[in-house]
Amino acid sequence: MSSSTRVHFRAPERLIEQADALAIAEGKNRTDVLVEALREYLANASDEERVQQAIANAYYEGQLEFDQVKAIVGVEAAQNFRVLKRQLTDDSISNDLAAARDE
Repeated sequence: MSSSTRVHFRAPERLIEQADALAIAEGKNRTDVLVEALREYLANASDEERVQQAIANAYYEGQLEFDQVKAIVGVEAAQNFRVLKRQLTDDSISNDLAAARDE
């Protein structure tokens, strides 16, 4: 995959107008403004506990691949999710947990 992939999306006209105005004021183009805003949003969101939990759950349920998780939360957190997922899917651990609940 290239470092620059085209993405077309529909956005409210007011949002595009604001992006255009900011781009003019900062001497940038609309794409730069939108990319910067998206990067900032992703950086902030991936640090929030509820977002990290949603990402982990999606990974555990097979909705996200490891590389996708790593791209969002970073290598260390992704490795932690991977270890926990392996532990959760290990039959012996699952059986031990089930037995502990029955006691």
